[in-house]
Amino acid sequence: MIIKQALFAGSSQRTDQKPKPARPEFAFIGRSNVGKSSLINRLCEKKGLAHTSSTPGKTQLVNHFLINDAWYLVDLPGYGYARMGKKGREKLQDIIGDYILHSEELVLLFVLIDARHDLQRIDRDFITELAEEGIPFALIYTKCDKLGVNALKAQVARNEEVLRETWEVLPPAFCSSAETGQGREEILDYVESILNNL
Repeated sequence: MIIKQALFAGSSQRTDQKPKPARPEFAFIGRSNVGKSSLINRLCEKKGLAHTSSTPGKTQLVNHFLINDAWYLVDLPGYGYARMGKKGREKLQDIIGDYILHSEELVLLFVLIDARHDLQRIDRDFITELAEEGIPFALIYTKCDKLGVNALKAQVARNEEVLRETWEVLPPAFCSSAETGQGREEILDYVESILNNL
């Protein structure tokens, strides 16, 4: 897929506030500071499209970006940000939950995982909840350029081993780097293949 146009379409807290007209939606979520905004900017080849920050928990709204006037790339708040107050965390959980459970246009949720670390309990719990709710998802390992080829393979294999304790069929997974562009074409081609089958 070639991205010719990527435009900020609006922010919302509830699904009834989403931008119009309706289009298929591919959403991105992960633990805070997983590199989500940087990856979105790399996918769209547009610096500053999604606001990046060294401070975790920067994204606190659901942000829609209209791609090629055909589909929305949706930037969701991160989950599991411990330094935010309880009320703030609960508010973000409500925003995330409302979108994931009630957005009728959501086609696929990309769950981002930092390639440098083992799958954390919060990641496993989150994707288990997605499966229980019947939400289609795929995994994207971020910051893959920070590991050597063999170390990356070993880390992904460790994570797959953990997932196989619960899953008979593993979800699709991609290795990415916002720095080098690794995985960009594969992720966009996957989106395109799904759109072609809608």
